[in-house]
Amino acid sequence: MRYDVIVLGAGIVGVSAALHLQSRGRSVCLVDRRSPGEETSYGNAGLIERASVIPYAMPRQFSALLRYSLNRSPEVRYRLAHLPRMSTWLFQYWLHSSPQRLLEAANAMLPLIEHCVAEHDELIDKAGLTHLLRRSGWIETFRTLEGRKKALAAAKDVEQYGLRYDVLDPAELKAREPHLLDAPIGAVHWRDPTTVSDPEALTKGYAALLTQQGGRFASGDARTLAQSGSDWVVMTEEGAIAAGQVVVALGPWSDQIFKPLGYRIPLGVKRGYHMHFGSRGEARLNQPVLDFEGGYVLTPMTKGIRLTTGIELAAFDAPEDARQLDQAEALARNLFPLGERVEPKPWLGRRPCLPDMRPVIGAAPRHQGLWFCFGHAHHGLTLGPVSGRLLAEMMTGEAPFCDPSPYRADRF
Repeated sequence: MRYDVIVLGAGIVGVSAALHLQSRGRSVCLVDRRSPGEETSYGNAGLIERASVIPYAMPRQFSALLRYSLNRSPEVRYRLAHLPRMSTWLFQYWLHSSPQRLLEAANAMLPLIEHCVAEHDELIDKAGLTHLLRRSGWIETFRTLEGRKKALAAAKDVEQYGLRYDVLDPAELKAREPHLLDAPIGAVHWRDPTTVSDPEALTKGYAALLTQQGGRFASGDARTLAQSGSDWVVMTEEGAIAAGQVVVALGPWSDQIFKPLGYRIPLGVKRGYHMHFGSRGEARLNQPVLDFEGGYVLTPMTKGIRLTTGIELAAFDAPEDARQLDQAEALARNLFPLGERVEPKPWLGRRPCLPDMRPVIGAAPRHQGLWFCFGHAHHGLTLGPVSGRLLAEMMTGEAPFCDPSPYRADRF
C-alpha cells in the first residue's frame, strides 16, 4: 500500500491539505486514530472568520491583565499550577503581542485570511455541502458604553482592510436578532465572514469528497511514523502504508511527531469548552453572536445553540473544569433565552497555538519529504482550505499564491 503522500491528521486542516494534493494529481492516504472531524475540528463556533485580520494577542494593558489575574472571567481562565510550565511560551506570546510585532503578524496572516471564504466556497460546492453554509456574517454585542467604545475602536482598526460591518443600535439589533434579550445596548454586525451549522459534518463531508475521488482514509497511530530508505511508513489497522512525502497536520498533537525528530517548535495549547442548549419557546438565532465583554459565542448549530467559551490555560490532559462554561452560561442567559443543556457533559478541545500567532506551513528543514501544517490557533476551521492550498502548491512545485516564508518551520 503505497501512496504519493500520507497526511497525518483528519481535522479540517489535514483533510483540506489532502484534497488540494489530490486535485494536483497526487495519490493521498489520510490517517487518523479517529474518524474525520472528531477532535479539535468538532468544537468551534462555526466561523469562517474573514474579519479576523488582526490575530488574538495577549493583552498588554495592566487593567486587562489584572482582571484576568483574578481568574473569574469566562474569556480567560488558568490553572495556577500550570503557569510555571507555560511561562516561557507566555513570555514569547507577550513579546509578539507588542504593537509592532502584532502588525507584522497581521500582515503575515492577511493573504490567508483574504482567501479563506473563497477556498471554503470551492470545496463546499464540490462536496455538496451548501446546506451547512450561512452568508449572514456574525454579530458582536456589547453591554456597556465602555464595551461599545472598545468594540468600535477595534472595528475602526480594520477598516483599512476593506471589511464590511454595520454598527447597530438596540432597535437595529432587535430587527436582525429579534429573540435576543435586552442586555445589549448595541452591536457590530460583521458582513464578510460566513458560518457553518455543523463543523464536524463539514469536515466529514470534505473527507467523503476525498474518498469519492479515489483517496483513502485509514485508521492508524501517527506516532508509528518512521523512515524506511527514501519512504515514510505508518502503521494502520490494515497494515503498513508508505509514501515519499508525509504531512504532519495533527493540530495540538503535532509535537508528538516533530519533537522525536528533533524539532524545537514552541507549540502551545489553549483549551476551550462548548455545550449545546435548547431554546425557550420559539426563540432562535439567525447567526453567531459574540458577547464582546463576556468572551463567549452563541451559535445556532444543527444540535442546538452552541455556547463556546474563551480560553483555558491548563495542562493538555488536565481534568475538565466546568467553572468557565458555567460562568459563560450565566452571562449567556441574560443575552438569549437558552433552554436546558442537551448533552450530558461539556466538550473539551485544544487549540494549537504558536506564540507569534501564525501557523507552521512548509517543509521540515532537516528531513526530506516531511512537511508541516499545524498551529492555526483559533482559526483552524477558517484557514484549513487556504492552508491546504498553500502547502499543496509548495509540495508540488507550483508557484505559491502568497509568500510562504512567514510560516516556515525554522523561524523560531
